Amino acid sequence: MGSTAFVQVDAFTDVPFGGNPAAVIVLEGPADDAWMQSVALEMNLSETAFCHPSAAVDGEWDLRWFTPTTEVDLCGHATLATAHVLASEHGVTGEMALHTRSGRLAAEVVEGGIRLDFPADEVTHVPATPEMATALGRQVVAAGRGLTDLVVELRSASDVRSCIPDMGLLAGLADRGVIITAAAEVGAAAEVVSRVFAPNVGIPEDPVTGSAHTTLAVWWAPRLGSAFPAEQVSARGGRIHVELLGDRVHLTGRAVTVA
Repeated sequence: MGSTAFVQVDAFTDVPFGGNPAAVIVLEGPADDAWMQSVALEMNLSETAFCHPSAAVDGEWDLRWFTPTTEVDLCGHATLATAHVLASEHGVTGEMALHTRSGRLAAEVVEGGIRLDFPADEVTHVPATPEMATALGRQVVAAGRGLTDLVVELRSASDVRSCIPDMGLLAGLADRGVIITAAAEVGAAAEVVSRVFAPNVGIPEDPVTGSAHTTLAVWWAPRLGSAFPAEQVSARGGRIHVELLGDRVHLTGRAVTVA
């Protein structure tokens, strides 16, 4: 294929160079897998999204996500970025139906940003192990396994912020990534803080991870209620409003075009 236009978007932030960057490429139709993987490697962002009008359903969209090394089943920030581009660059209005490897997702511009409708994760509590504590260098309060990620609760927001994990050890703990989380400091704008490490898919630390909040929604809702503000405290940082609705999760955040 020849040259293809892309838009770079910072997701889950309202300021440039915050949140999580994603490249979005809107195509006329399906593209070759190897070509998309090569483009994602060239972009060298945590995810590149490829979107085109659905051949199956008029007015809907097919969406795929690639890291520099592999295709992934679900990516929140690149979905938010895609919805931002469809609305701002292509004039799409109303609910956007997105067909993905994780099923039908939805996105819509609302007051406060863009709201994503994702499936809630299935989380099972598991014993906290010495291997978890060693990999993170922190005391582990509790742990659970989602479909692809391990969630590890630490003692404090300070422990989450200051954690410097051993990536080699961390890679052996989960299929995709490890989410570390704790209650936010008293008086903070968010109620939950987190960080996400995914060395198995070529991402040592993800700046802001929408899909991880489908796990965090299930993890924290029994204590905080179904809706709460969350902050991912990576170096770039980002904020997401989380709402658990049965087997679905609404994630709301902002996005800005940077290139």
